[in-house]
Amino acid sequence: MQSTPSRRMPLWLLVIVTIVGTLAMHMFLPALPDAGLALSASSGQMQLTITIYILGLGLGQLIYGPLSDSLGRRPMLLTGLGLFSLASLAAAAAPSASWLIGARLFQALGGCAGLALGRAIARDTATPETAVSSLALLNLMMMLGPGIAPALGSAIDQAWGWRGIFACLAVAGSITAASVYKLLPETGRPTGRLDWRLVRDDYRRLLSSRTFVGFAIGGGCATTSVYAFLAAAPFIFIDQLHTSKHEVAIYLGILMAGMAAGNALARQMVRSIALDRLMLGGNLLSLVGAMAFLIAALLHQLTPYLVVGLMLMFALGAGLASPTALSRALSVQPDLTGSAAGVYGCTQMAVGGLCTLGASFGSDPALSAALVLALACTLGQLSFRAALRASVHPGVSH
Repeated sequence: MQSTPSRRMPLWLLVIVTIVGTLAMHMFLPALPDAGLALSASSGQMQLTITIYILGLGLGQLIYGPLSDSLGRRPMLLTGLGLFSLASLAAAAAPSASWLIGARLFQALGGCAGLALGRAIARDTATPETAVSSLALLNLMMMLGPGIAPALGSAIDQAWGWRGIFACLAVAGSITAASVYKLLPETGRPTGRLDWRLVRDDYRRLLSSRTFVGFAIGGGCATTSVYAFLAAAPFIFIDQLHTSKHEVAIYLGILMAGMAAGNALARQMVRSIALDRLMLGGNLLSLVGAMAFLIAALLHQLTPYLVVGLMLMFALGAGLASPTALSRALSVQPDLTGSAAGVYGCTQMAVGGLCTLGASFGSDPALSAALVLALACTLGQLSFRAALRASVHPGVSH
């Protein structure tokens, strides 16, 4: 077990480090038509700039985790933020769609450093119990990014155009890197050895642990499955329920508030309720909300207030379950915290991507999203319970 460093990390800096990469995920969405027109690109090419970012955000975390275990959290975080800033500048100056797509890939590979290493740093400096408080806040930042990014990107696009979005991201990345350089000490115990055979063995250890895999899959299902609703929300509220764009922004804000409330409750309740009970109970609350949403969609009884109420229940449960699942996952192999954070983050992005894809099928966006959420929560509950059984069953790898 690692000893807790005497100097506490500035939590506000870890929050900024975490949110920079997620903000860039969907910040470009409102400017896609303008950029496509300026670059003479098709809508498919423009949509690829979003898909490639999510792909890079997930895969990159698999690299930063083991590298940070070998070379240290601080140097790898600085490297990632530097790459993010340079790639953002390259995107701002893109002369063609292919250039922009490539820049977005490198931007994601840099931005994902904050997702993986922010969590690892928080876990380095705390016990499994006290880590929940910090991890809850960082997890909320990961979820808030896609929620507020379109509105922020739209405002910047109106003021300075689509290239201004990437210029602002470059400035944000540079300021964050300078803050990390000045304020963030090394929190890990780097081995100084970089052997990709060891990295392979580390991942093999993690992926052969039924406990870790259960927490990772369950955590993804409890958290980023909400991406399915975020992607479908405009079609549900505007096309099916005939609300305005302004109302949609309010409803999504309420959803994010529910996630924040769940995270805040987790930070308080962990003092009196066991981590595992909080994790299972939170996911069960989300499952109830998702099943009620599915039934209402099947019966064609949806109203804006009903959808918001049920999704608020879902978000509250996700806010309770996700930080506790993350804390448990990172505690399975204490000597592989960086690698575990990378695999966990990649799993979350993979689950979020699959859920978003699933919600795009069918002619009824509400029904598709509700079905995806119900299946994800069910899988999350089963995965959590399997992980808990494996952690206490003699002879089972954990």
